[in-house]
Amino acid sequence: MTQTLLSALTTAAVGGPAGCFIEARTEAAIIDAVRSADAAGGPLLIIGGGSNLLVSDAGFPGTVLKIASEGFTVNAEDSCGGVAVVVQAGHNWDALVEHAVLHAWSGIEALAGIPGATGATPVQNVGAYGSDVSQTIAAVRTWDRQRNAVQTFTSSELKFGYRDSILKQTTVNGSPRYVVLTVEFQLPLGRMSAPIRYAELARALGVEVGQRAYANDVRREVLRLRASKGMVWDAADRDTYSTGSFFTNPIVPADVAAGLPDGAPRYPGGTDGLTKLSAAWLIDQAGYGKGFGLEPGSVAGGRASLSTKHTLAITNRGTASTADMLAVAREVRRGVVERFGIELHPEPLLIGVEL
Repeated sequence: MTQTLLSALTTAAVGGPAGCFIEARTEAAIIDAVRSADAAGGPLLIIGGGSNLLVSDAGFPGTVLKIASEGFTVNAEDSCGGVAVVVQAGHNWDALVEHAVLHAWSGIEALAGIPGATGATPVQNVGAYGSDVSQTIAAVRTWDRQRNAVQTFTSSELKFGYRDSILKQTTVNGSPRYVVLTVEFQLPLGRMSAPIRYAELARALGVEVGQRAYANDVRREVLRLRASKGMVWDAADRDTYSTGSFFTNPIVPADVAAGLPDGAPRYPGGTDGLTKLSAAWLIDQAGYGKGFGLEPGSVAGGRASLSTKHTLAITNRGTASTADMLAVAREVRRGVVERFGIELHPEPLLIGVEL
């Protein structure tokens, strides 16, 4: 029997074999596959686009289920309330963003170019450029593996936080309690974007933070900015063979943030007394610049390195293993702790490995 390598299913192109691989293209097939795996008693790993995942070189011993359901339905559209769109979990996220912009559904245009499937977006509360999906998600329909029943969560019940949700909190070693089936978005109608919250994007658009721009212009500039940082998949560009941002931006007490140099970027932490820092800035200032690790004699022998375009991505230069990518991550994290006393935490899901 031919084994399915997880390196072929992830954007980092690393990871060993799956014990059993299933691709499910419908909601019924997803539920059937999950119930069968649970009945067999082995571990279960859910994969969408494979863009936020780092799997052991030894692979995954249980069932790997790829969610490949596609399509969406428009439940309601009017000039006042906007549009309610129910999206299948396996539907390509960037394709949804493109469709929304073309049809004057606003609110997700700043999330253009993010790889992966729509069903993964509520799990991590996917975000970029001052926007995240919690701002537009109305409900998420899931399969509850403990109750063997469909469970629908409203936006408030999802307990969204920075790169967090109840869906993530109930996932253990890549095995979720709740398997996402569909995601419902409530999107305002109009050609203008949501307010621009990110200074770099505002400058690119020629507007002030808090102002709006044409959603199509926002999508275009976000794609340009992401491509300049190696954050838009390109088979010919090794800087895009990554999990995306490897570390989350740390959220620290205000006194810790105050102890950093004046030039350190600081953002509201979402909770009184907390400040969000830039992981990319900390990495760079700790001495790990773009391309760190490329040298043949470096920590991973040049097989894995920081992106040559952006310090927050750890990239597979062509022959890297998961161990190589983790070696770079561990060195960077060690150096940031040594320089600033701040510990960085991984953003991708680590399967069968630890940082």
